[in-house]
Amino acid sequence: MIRELDRVVLAKDQRDLGLEAGDLGTIVLVHEGGRGFEVEFLTLDGETYAVTTLMADEVRPIDRHEIAHARAVA
Repeated sequence: MIRELDRVVLAKDQRDLGLEAGDLGTIVLVHEGGRGFEVEFLTLDGETYAVTTLMADEVRPIDRHEIAHARAVA
């Protein structure tokens, strides 16, 4: 179960926001018992890049056997 302040992985591109599948975000609000989430995406220096509402199938929990990957954003 995904909860507030959990880190998650974006499962589907959100091109209109400049987000790509695999980007890491933080849950800031859980909607309707986990049917949707308000997710904040930050740059590595702590600047908010995007905040958006996503459905449960658009994010997934981080697996403990994954590594992070960095990419530049505009």
